[in-house]
Amino acid sequence: MEDNFKELKTKLFALLEKEALKRGDFLLSSGKKSSYYLDGRVITLTPEGAYLTASIILALIKDKQIDALGGPTLGADPIVGAVSVLSHIKNIPLKTFIVRPAAKIHGTNRQVEGPELAKGSKVMLVDDVATTGKALIEAKQALDKLGIITKSALVIVDRCEGAKENLSKEGLSLESIFTIKDFGL
Repeated sequence: MEDNFKELKTKLFALLEKEALKRGDFLLSSGKKSSYYLDGRVITLTPEGAYLTASIILALIKDKQIDALGGPTLGADPIVGAVSVLSHIKNIPLKTFIVRPAAKIHGTNRQVEGPELAKGSKVMLVDDVATTGKALIEAKQALDKLGIITKSALVIVDRCEGAKENLSKEGLSLESIFTIKDFGL
């Protein structure tokens, strides 16, 4: 299993480096300026990238006691879709959900979309990239209002720009498959 896990990570890293990492001048959602941009959705919205990401995440969370996995739209959307499908195929079904920035003003008026999560459910957050962790913190706050317990988050790439520290202040631990330092940045 360990060799297979390393192989999955090696393939995902190569995809991220080749397709998702761009150099130039970028304005990040956090408001910061950056000389690079890593768009995980370029990978998580491809068949191979979705499979690799979901496989790695399932391996990383297999011993965690969680009832569901989800995160802030839009970065988490393809991740939770892939994890959901792969968990079904592997006969270890896992509920998934998406957290909107704000509740819908029509229909069910929900901010958290997906199968109903009972009060007291233990969930883990996911996202493609973390910079300051703002989107993950906002997702946690939306879940807190529903009485859902969130203690940890997992991202594909941590940009190492404060997310871990900011999440810690909110009672969340942050784990990442890679850090930006892995890419030499």
